[in-house]
Amino acid sequence: MMHFSCDICSKDMTLGEGARYVVKLEALAATDPAELTEADLDADHIEEMADLLNELEESGIDDVPAELPANKKMRFDLCALCYRKFLADPLGRESVAKFDFSEN
Repeated sequence: MMHFSCDICSKDMTLGEGARYVVKLEALAATDPAELTEADLDADHIEEMADLLNELEESGIDDVPAELPANKKMRFDLCALCYRKFLADPLGRESVAKFDFSEN
């Protein structure tokens, strides 16, 4: 028997123990079409790549920042209550603490 629990509140959702909802998210890197100019066509791209490779060799491999994945798929199991909350505020904007500073 498969065991499911809510990924937000950890409520047990094994079969027959209440509704279970699956939320699938996919995050993609946005790409905008590049616009070519005369300067792009006139540039020596082989020399630019050689310069970049030399900079990487001189700086050492440890200095290269980790890149974010271009595509990330996620899957979450939610109980009915958490699913309703997710649909009402999918980015969690309302759950962020709002500060109300008093005037001193």
